[in-house]
Amino acid sequence: MAEKVQTRLLILSDTHGEDFSSEDRPRQRVDVALHCGDLTDVSKLDEFQTSIEMLKKIDAPLKLVIAGNHDFTMDITAFEAKLAEPSQPLEPEIVAREYGTLGQARQLFDDAKSEGIVLLDEGTHHFVLENGAMLKVFASPYTPALGAWGFQYHPNNGRRFHIEEDTDIVMTHGPPKGIMDITYGRERAGCPDLFTAVARARPRVHCFGHIHEGWGAKVVTWKDSGIDQPSHFTSIDNENSTIVERLATLRASTFDSDETTLEKRAKLEKLKHNKCAATSHRNKDDYQLDAGKETLFVNASIMGHEDFTQRPWLVDLELAKYTE
Repeated sequence: MAEKVQTRLLILSDTHGEDFSSEDRPRQRVDVALHCGDLTDVSKLDEFQTSIEMLKKIDAPLKLVIAGNHDFTMDITAFEAKLAEPSQPLEPEIVAREYGTLGQARQLFDDAKSEGIVLLDEGTHHFVLENGAMLKVFASPYTPALGAWGFQYHPNNGRRFHIEEDTDIVMTHGPPKGIMDITYGRERAGCPDLFTAVARARPRVHCFGHIHEGWGAKVVTWKDSGIDQPSHFTSIDNENSTIVERLATLRASTFDSDETTLEKRAKLEKLKHNKCAATSHRNKDDYQLDAGKETLFVNASIMGHEDFTQRPWLVDLELAKYTE
């Protein structure tokens, strides 16, 4: 049996150009930090620079980043389309000052590689971590939408996500359909094609953001394979799946009992103190995901409701040790 290495991840998403204050930033050292997109709000250069400075302050030797739909200047086709939208063309010097020239936002991340920051394009990426572990990541910034933002495709056209079976982490901007993707309008905004790909590959972790109100984590136990058209109705063993945390278990409600109110306050105080949420599901410190049978899904959206500061997620994972 291959030797395993305990690896700690810090997962966040949807910071939208905001920096963590010193009071909110997690203090733990981690092996890998993952930012799942929407680094900016309107894709301005100063927002990218703020995000890069924030990533530099995270205590991790490797910081993996993908773009989101708000980071449209990284999507050259989308950027050019936006420049062509106004009835009167924008002044090139104004665009260059605020948004940069084509490719300039990406160059900011290329220049930050010495700080351990790596911007991932769609596809599979391999890393040997500082702790000696091997990490295989599938990344994709694409989300289904009808709008004219970045890295988007028409829902009717769908998209193929080529996720290999032995992938450790799937890192996307948007959620798969059926998992932490319910909007305030009570609609599921996740991608069914992404769910199909993840259900077939069964990675250890799938992290994302995009749907801010879906913040939380869930351990999904998969049903036996062989389902022709995987979906959240047919592929999940709900009786043996576990919700780690979600906003509904934290946010106060008029229907809460006194006991529930106190429990929620205690959880919020713990989050405030720890600066992050952790996957201490099933109350076992030594619990490890059953590879091929379970996947930990994490919606790590930071930008959320005004009455609650959503926190990054701290995840412990066993990875195979690198051998030459």
